[in-house]
Amino acid sequence: MAHESVRSQRGVVAAPHLAAAEAGAEVLKEGGNGVEAAIAAAAIVVVAYPHMNHLGGDGFWVLREPSGRVRYIEACGFAGARATREFYREQGLERIPERGPLAALTVPGAVGGWLLALEAAKANGGRMPLARLLEPAIARARAGYPVSKSLAWRFTTERGASIEAPGFAETFLPGGKVAKLGEKLSAGRLADTFEQLARAGLDDFYRGDIGREIAADLERIDSPVVRADLERYRAVLRAPLATPGRGGTLYNSPPPTPGLVSLMILGILERLRPAEAESYEHVHAIVEATKRAFRIRDRVVTDFERLAADPLAFLTTEAIDREAKAIDMQRAAPWPEPAGKGDTIWLGAADSSGLAVSYIQSLYFEFGSGCVLPQTGVIMQNRGCSFSLTPGALNALEPGRRPPHTLSPALAALGDGRVMAYGTMGGEGQPQTQAAVFSRHVDFGVPLGEAIDRPRWILGRTWGSSITNLRLEAGFRDEAIERLQGAGHDVQVLPDSHNEVMGHAGAVVLHPNGTIEGAHDPRSDGGAVGA
Repeated sequence: MAHESVRSQRGVVAAPHLAAAEAGAEVLKEGGNGVEAAIAAAAIVVVAYPHMNHLGGDGFWVLREPSGRVRYIEACGFAGARATREFYREQGLERIPERGPLAALTVPGAVGGWLLALEAAKANGGRMPLARLLEPAIARARAGYPVSKSLAWRFTTERGASIEAPGFAETFLPGGKVAKLGEKLSAGRLADTFEQLARAGLDDFYRGDIGREIAADLERIDSPVVRADLERYRAVLRAPLATPGRGGTLYNSPPPTPGLVSLMILGILERLRPAEAESYEHVHAIVEATKRAFRIRDRVVTDFERLAADPLAFLTTEAIDREAKAIDMQRAAPWPEPAGKGDTIWLGAADSSGLAVSYIQSLYFEFGSGCVLPQTGVIMQNRGCSFSLTPGALNALEPGRRPPHTLSPALAALGDGRVMAYGTMGGEGQPQTQAAVFSRHVDFGVPLGEAIDRPRWILGRTWGSSITNLRLEAGFRDEAIERLQGAGHDVQVLPDSHNEVMGHAGAVVLHPNGTIEGAHDPRSDGGAVGA
């Protein structure tokens, strides 16, 4: 039976862990708004899903207010003061390591994003105290958290139990053994950190007692991030990327995220007009659009403040027409291109006032850098390992520079009056899954839960694998698979459905009649909960 959506007149929260969806829904029931619900969910999912996101990671928000105005929060940390190319060359390195202290080279941005989101919540009538929003996360961190299906799966891969970084084994391999499904793990000092944030405010993470403890632990492990970097950090408000589509407007996040890629794919798909979901034409069109959009991303996407080209120039009618015409609907273009990895959470919320939230936060790889800071329980991301040590590269490492991202929260104000906030985790699979879910639901009328549930695909590397082919979950029709192979795609059909490598997608929809609908991925440990 297809995964069903949840409907409510008061509000819905969708998240990859059920505890997060429930915590957000409780906030809505108590009179909180959608942004407050999302903050509560974002806090507890840090505890429940520490392999995918944490206080040491980054986050991005797209918020649609009841007035129709769409706001975007960039909570992306920059490279630390000591993170120079010379510093890494002196270590004898040709590239930035994926794990360990030298991978922990960017300031955590997520909490700074929470701070701006809380201000947006108050501007839209929110009155919930921060202490109430953090309460579920504090309780779960204090009691210890059970190992989820997704976390347990990480330890079945070759990467999960082999990470060598300060604090990792003590945190995730108690007694030197891999934690089993349902077993409780300690969150260390994380409960104390949340309690301090509840008392002193979120700014304390950067410029208060918590910031001092983080900086001291980073200095002890010889990370390139210093206290002055934390004190200098602020999340920023920017204009979202916006482009016409489906009779309305499609929104996504600007660089250094690949929101441009997601919008390009949907624009190209609208022109190619495949007739049926999961058909050869549907999959081929999205895969080929992804290839073209990725090539533009690799020339363009960098720190927003260092852009050499306007991303909107690639979203004009003429530009999208040109890309669509370049696609051969009978043959696959050459592949592979370099691909990245990523571990992320997406969550969404909407309330009866018309406030809708699309939010994503991440550590980048599973467990990020692997470094767990003992005084705070914070896990540091490794987003900075995507910088290049080559002078003149598009994303060459420099102190104060923001790294390229794989995260992109999406939102659409459709011509029929619906507002859809949607997204997924899954590294470079994110824009492909966004396009699959969006087109199924909006273009083909597939019910929301089923649009997320149906078999998916991913082009390129993931989970540290060297495989660069087109992987499909079980469930596609033989005819579509045979035509994809015949067109030149290097196809691998996975033996199971609902495979973890396909990511965790979710969506919330505000309907014109006031109904709020939400669904989340059966591939995750989450769901959608109505208020």
